[in-house]
Amino acid sequence: MSGLIIEHLDVRHGQLQAVRDLSFAVEPGETLALVGANGAGKTTLLRAIAGAHLPHGGRVLLGDADITHIPAHLRVGRGIALVPEGRRLFAQMTVEENLLLGHVPSRRGEWSVDKVLEAFPNLKPRLKARAGTLSGGEQQATAIGRALMSNPDILLLDELSLGLSPLVVDRVYASLDGLIKSGTTIILVEQDLTRAMAVADRVICMLEGRVVLESAVADVSRDTITQAYFGLRGHHELAEAAP
Repeated sequence: MSGLIIEHLDVRHGQLQAVRDLSFAVEPGETLALVGANGAGKTTLLRAIAGAHLPHGGRVLLGDADITHIPAHLRVGRGIALVPEGRRLFAQMTVEENLLLGHVPSRRGEWSVDKVLEAFPNLKPRLKARAGTLSGGEQQATAIGRALMSNPDILLLDELSLGLSPLVVDRVYASLDGLIKSGTTIILVEQDLTRAMAVADRVICMLEGRVVLESAVADVSRDTITQAYFGLRGHHELAEAAP
């Protein structure tokens, strides 16, 4: 299993620079939480890692391989899977059909439709239902399951709890705990700071496309992360404030 390295990444939407000279690394089996206000560049960063948005500059390395300009479908074959914000399911297709779309023959591993149903038992009675008829929690479970069907080494989760009730979020995170324990590398974008800190090994806070705080979760306080989140203090002050 390979680690992920981001080097001086610059990602733009036209003239808007959404990610600015951003660098970090993710070790195999690590869970990294990306936090920050709306517009901080988190979703753009995940899309750049997944190959859905090619960068203007910098590099994305998977192990020793430079995948910066490799298209998204080939990155899936190399072990990177994205669960996008908004789930992006095919509404007229069944849950089972959506799951099968995630299968990549070249990727070997334990994930199958049966394994997904084991992880998300709420999908069992809905397997033949059209995705457009599902609840928000069922749609999120299907989107995660579809990504898992590719047997990824690195799972990118964008706004996991967005639009879901607290009870449903509890269920999704209970399933996520199993993935973490299995050794899957996870990069998680999450607005709920408490939940992010509960599952992550390390946290990166982004502000206006830049990293303003990077720390092991055990070494930083919630207040320090919150201050970085809102840009209330400079990066050097934040580093000094971390316990």
